Amino acid sequence: MKLMLDGMGGDHAPASQIEGAALAGSILDDEIVITGDEKTLEAELKKYKKVPPNISIMHASEVVGMNEDPTSAYRQKKNSSLMVAVKMVATGKAAAVISAGNSGAIMTAALLDIKRIEGIARPAIAVLFPTLKGRAVILDVGANVDSKPINLLQFAEMGRVYVQEVLGVESPRIGLISIGEEDNKGNELTIEAFNLLKKYEKNFIGNIEGRDIPLGKADVIVCDGFLGNVLLKFGEGVAEMLFKLIKSSLKNHPVAWLSLPFLWTAIKDIRKRADYSEVGGAPLLGVKGSCFICHGRSDAKAIKNALIKASTYVKHNTTEKIEESIKGFGNGKY
Repeated sequence: MKLMLDGMGGDHAPASQIEGAALAGSILDDEIVITGDEKTLEAELKKYKKVPPNISIMHASEVVGMNEDPTSAYRQKKNSSLMVAVKMVATGKAAAVISAGNSGAIMTAALLDIKRIEGIARPAIAVLFPTLKGRAVILDVGANVDSKPINLLQFAEMGRVYVQEVLGVESPRIGLISIGEEDNKGNELTIEAFNLLKKYEKNFIGNIEGRDIPLGKADVIVCDGFLGNVLLKFGEGVAEMLFKLIKSSLKNHPVAWLSLPFLWTAIKDIRKRADYSEVGGAPLLGVKGSCFICHGRSDAKAIKNALIKASTYVKHNTTEKIEESIKGFGNGKY
């Protein structure tokens, strides 16, 4: 199986991409193809004494900048590291594409080249979020700023398949984010989506509030992309703040600071559960191929884990199972 990695996309490219690929290559049996300027990538690869044999480079002469207009980048930079990687998946020559580059350009290329699964109105970015009970999937977290009730219903079904197949949760609990648990709470979108979810999703547990997310009340958390993106960034900020507060408090209390060696293992475990780089990347659910979008500031560990997640996603035939589920799930009846 061939995994395409955009070697030039991201704040720390290509160093993090090359190191992440090297780390993943020593674990996976998949072929990892890194796209980008051949000379630049080869120079970076030379820093490693032992490069896994399953890593190769595919030359791409252009780079899509993080702040470029997605549509313009798609039209004008066909030979960019991102577009070349996406095209390999679109033409069936590779199984998945992974990029930490311009997320808008990634989604544009995926929609126009890989294309949507038949029946899916809009794709969704699904992010794993740490909870007291493990991890939950929140979708959408940014692919769609505005959504319709039918979109939220499809997000729920795609999220259910993803959690069931990749995370191994037999009967994922589905929750809809609203401002109260009562059936009639929320705006027009959530009220209408509630009725659809109640009718078509047997594991729908109803509305959940923001505080229910970290408590692990649901396995699949559904919302529009605007709210989902705010939740994601807020969660990242809270986690960073808490670790800084812990560090500051320990320094201000000498006795507590002396206990740090005894607490360090527990602190590292907590940090690991809250660290986005442990997840690596988020799948764009609803397109015909496997497309993983990574954080722009992804380090080598994040790239490594994104490659591993993409490999697992493909090996579970997740896209095909979503396609089959949607085909039998809706067919216009809602």
